[in-house]
Amino acid sequence: MSTQTPPIVSLQAPKDVSIEVIVSELRQIWQNYSGVDDGVGGARDKTITFIVYEPEPTQSLLATLGFYTGPVDGIGGPRTVAAIKAAQKEYGLAITGTSDEQLLQRLQADLDQVQEKVLRSYAPDLAGSGIADAIASSNPCRIITLCPTASADEGVQAQVSAYCPVTQRHEATLTCCEYITLKGTSAALERVGGILSELIIKDLPQFVWWKASPEPEYGLFQRLVDQCDVIIIDSSGFQEPEDSFQEIGKMIELGHPLADLNWRRLAAWQELTAEAFDSTERRTDILSIDRVTIDYEKGNPAQALMYLGWVASRLQWRPFKFIKEGGDYNLFRIYFTSPDQRTIETELAGIPTDSGTILGDLMSIRLAAADPSLDCCTVLCSETGCIRMEAEGGAQSCRIQQVTHLGDQKTETLLSQQLLRSGRDVLYEESMKMSYEILKLWA
Repeated sequence: MSTQTPPIVSLQAPKDVSIEVIVSELRQIWQNYSGVDDGVGGARDKTITFIVYEPEPTQSLLATLGFYTGPVDGIGGPRTVAAIKAAQKEYGLAITGTSDEQLLQRLQADLDQVQEKVLRSYAPDLAGSGIADAIASSNPCRIITLCPTASADEGVQAQVSAYCPVTQRHEATLTCCEYITLKGTSAALERVGGILSELIIKDLPQFVWWKASPEPEYGLFQRLVDQCDVIIIDSSGFQEPEDSFQEIGKMIELGHPLADLNWRRLAAWQELTAEAFDSTERRTDILSIDRVTIDYEKGNPAQALMYLGWVASRLQWRPFKFIKEGGDYNLFRIYFTSPDQRTIETELAGIPTDSGTILGDLMSIRLAAADPSLDCCTVLCSETGCIRMEAEGGAQSCRIQQVTHLGDQKTETLLSQQLLRSGRDVLYEESMKMSYEILKLWA
């Protein structure tokens, strides 16, 4: 059983809201719902402030259906306006350049008819609906959701509510979470950005889940970075990971705390890599590696770039050449120099398949040396990756280990775990700095 307040309608006609209105509405909720019919009362019990930046689906729908090619960030710039106009023209709607319910319905209807593979590539952009409820159950908090829209600028609408999941039926007091939702165009949300400072609960950890590509030049993003302890992202949903990784590298160099849920998905691969060279007889073999091949599920090279950044930073390789060949496998070739001046050749290949659970999941990694007499050849692979490598003979004379994911890879699980960490992840930062150095060669 759960106890939840009735839906709270917009506090006032569409216009920029004030902090006083939001606070007074929250106060009224707790006065009205201090108890329920069966005598179980609801009480505030806050552990964190959790801010969620969640763009409406207009940009994602436009991108999936081929109308839009820019970043999915909720910011209604010229490319978004042009894409909306193109879709409106295609559907025979009034060409206004702003999104509305009629356009969203037509886009969604089209999406429902596309092939499953295309639908899957779109899924990460919509991932997370309902996750706030799962977070509230284990982390009673104040959740502030920012919903940028691509519609006409009519100011900011606000809604407030409370949610009290019943986990122990015999308890006399429920542990509740506060919800505050602010909805408007990106420009409107930026105008009322000062309200966030007042809504954030002081002296408690403050997290931001930025469900879009990072936008350091966007005023609202800058404000959140400056105010909060950690900015959480998920690179599995980036439309242009190479560009976004360069922005992340710049932010890390400036000392901004970031956490990537997609980085957590690499844990099993990292642990097995370390284990493969942990024995005494193989401990020095890792220094002989000068050939690295990484296969990932085509569509998003984020995991492959992060893994390569991790290996290169651990072994102190320095990148000096980046070649993007593209083609059917979207090949990247990156060359490094080792501390003893050897050349390291690496290849990242996107494999056309949909066997993974996340777009861009790693499939196989081959660590080897050009000199076959050196005993360092190691293959790590998922079930699909192992089958592929054996079929092509790429794993002959190598030690093969299959990666079994060591934990739940669901977004809500990774997010719940991340909310328990308020410190910096030095290993992630060092790996991303290396990925940034790699991509600067391409830029």
